[in-house]
Amino acid sequence: MNSTVALTPTRSGEPRIVIIGGGIAGLSAGIFARANGFDATILEKHTILGGQCMGWDRKGYHIDGCIHWLVGTKEGTPMNDLWRSVGALDGVQIHHPETFLTYEHESGTVPIYRDLDRLRDAWVGLSPQDAAATDEFIATIRQLGTFEMETAKPMDMMSLIEKARSMLSMKDAGAILRRYGKVGLAEYAERFRHPAIRAMFATFAPGDYAAAFLFFALATFAQGQSSIPIGGSKALAGRMVERYLTLGGKVETGCEVTGVGIEGRRVTQVTSADGRTFTADHYVAACDAHVVFERLLGGRYRDSAFQRRFNDPRTYPLASNTYIGLGLQADVGEMPRTVRFDCEPIELSGTTVSQITLNHYAYEPGFAPPGCTAMTVALNHFGDAIDHWFALVGDRNAYRREKARVGEAVREAVESHLPRFAGKLTVLDVATPATYARYCNAHRGAFMAFFPTTRSRMMAHTGRIRGINNFVLSGQWLQPPGGLPIAVVTGKDSIQRLCRKLGRPFVSEVAPRTEAR
Repeated sequence: MNSTVALTPTRSGEPRIVIIGGGIAGLSAGIFARANGFDATILEKHTILGGQCMGWDRKGYHIDGCIHWLVGTKEGTPMNDLWRSVGALDGVQIHHPETFLTYEHESGTVPIYRDLDRLRDAWVGLSPQDAAATDEFIATIRQLGTFEMETAKPMDMMSLIEKARSMLSMKDAGAILRRYGKVGLAEYAERFRHPAIRAMFATFAPGDYAAAFLFFALATFAQGQSSIPIGGSKALAGRMVERYLTLGGKVETGCEVTGVGIEGRRVTQVTSADGRTFTADHYVAACDAHVVFERLLGGRYRDSAFQRRFNDPRTYPLASNTYIGLGLQADVGEMPRTVRFDCEPIELSGTTVSQITLNHYAYEPGFAPPGCTAMTVALNHFGDAIDHWFALVGDRNAYRREKARVGEAVREAVESHLPRFAGKLTVLDVATPATYARYCNAHRGAFMAFFPTTRSRMMAHTGRIRGINNFVLSGQWLQPPGGLPIAVVTGKDSIQRLCRKLGRPFVSEVAPRTEAR
């Protein structure tokens, strides 16, 4: 099929905007585009919207594929206001796990409680000699007690006074970044004497992952800003889709954009894999940055900040994972929501996976048959382990065998650590880095943007592409390490910048709010 689709405005005179990608950033951009009088169409490769904020059903269970916790679940915070504006958390109950993680080591159990006093009691009870280090750890988390993500407008749109106020509000965050931004997790772990506490820090990410960013995550958790929306990832994305469609937004699914037509300094059209052509006045690429610069733009409009990061994976690593869905024919009892433990090595092309992170969804009874529990395991990968999966994709049978092998190895590891589950676990599905690339066009299967290391430099990109006036990048790649909050913020920011460019007032209030059920 080869046809041109000239997007017809739904109202006379509405500027037309095409949004490439129907993930959280694309949906956010679409919602704010409609709220601000643009004729908006989202072009999505997959058959459903949501991007990597997704879940799927297998054997009577629901596998939640994304949210482990979500920044912005606390009412009255700017991030929560934004999530509710786009419909994601409007009227939604929130589950508040008491622990961020519980690490079960052979020498002791290390829980990271939301209640920091309880955390201190547990850690000092386990290791009295680590009382001073524990107190420093907790004090650092508390120092970030007033930290909140900026959502009102991007820094490049602020006045001098607004920038000064923003910087002043970030003074504690800046102090933590200066103190711990160049301290890796492996180095930070050495402040503790107990082997279980040391090992717990080492399991979060590679040893040179900047410790500062762990403190930010734990601070939002301790404040109650980071919890889990009931219904999970797919339902959250679905509520945003509903908000967008209610506002009159249009969607084309099964529509992978593969080409961009450019005349002078303007994009004139985008073309899909099935030969359709879409024209508009403005374009937002709310998709993978590598795909945009290399595939869609053919390497002709490369950005130096992104190139520096893509070309230096040691300093700016990308993380993906192998994600295993498990069905438990039992109740988990008093098991913490997230448990991490050591396991027998699982080999992946010369790299070794030696820890399991197990999540259960007992708080979501609809995710499993009666009397059963949905569970997931994420094996985080960097470098060679990611390459391992892509090397197998060309041999479908070999790829399937390897998925089955890894899934069974994980099941055996869980049953070995938790013998009460022996014979009650079923492998439901195995997703790999290649899965994320196939369905979401995620470069190297990355689920977040560049991980911050002790050698990396922070980036806050506007999304503007040098040499093109009406085509911008949006999404989590603009502000590593990314994630859903950055995606929803940058989607809004892209429309906010466009409104300023066109001399239009920006409407930030999308719809009336509904109280949580």
